[in-house]
Amino acid sequence: MDPYIFGAFALAYLGLLIWSVNKQRHWTLMSVILLVMLALVYDNGILAVGSLIGEGALLEGLNAARFWLHALVTPTLILFSLGAMRQAGIEWAQKSWAALLFWAAAIAAVVVEYTTVLSGLKLEKSESYGVLSYSSAEEASGPPAMILIVLAALLVAGIFLAWKAGSWWMLAGTVAMTIGSMFNPDIPSDAATNLFELILIASLAVTKVKMEDKETGNTEAAAPVRE
Repeated sequence: MDPYIFGAFALAYLGLLIWSVNKQRHWTLMSVILLVMLALVYDNGILAVGSLIGEGALLEGLNAARFWLHALVTPTLILFSLGAMRQAGIEWAQKSWAALLFWAAAIAAVVVEYTTVLSGLKLEKSESYGVLSYSSAEEASGPPAMILIVLAALLVAGIFLAWKAGSWWMLAGTVAMTIGSMFNPDIPSDAATNLFELILIASLAVTKVKMEDKETGNTEAAAPVRE
């Protein structure tokens, strides 16, 4: 059943990506969400079709790329957080020290993921609920440090957006993702819990679109009327 669930997630992310691109107003730091969506289409897609590709070097290489994309792309959500606050006009987020702080956090998250996961990564065949993939031979101990850094940045931005801009989407999605990652439900699926990740990304996509639409509306309202 899990291959179908991962396939559904891949299609959902693809739909979000197409919708977000169609709604794109201009390129800002928030545009990194498009790259994250594309990486998630790949990630879920490979898990969905792993059993069709079959065991071997090809599937192992495709799964290795999943780990690298996760390490390099997921931390860009920290930059999304900064971009969202800047788009909302939050004063301190406009400061150069804020940019330095968030860029440093994003780089640190990549370094942490490389040090704790990618460095010396060994993949082994894994079969679970119909999904054939290659995963790390070492069991993870506790929540990934990189994810904690990313969630911390999203939570800070979500709180400020809700408080200063009246936009609750980002905060709601981050809280849902945080709570969802704490539970390990006893269900016959490894894919179902990824629903919380989809909820998070959808909430960020809606945040981006609504904030850009609001800015466009304000700009049009402020434009002089020509006769």
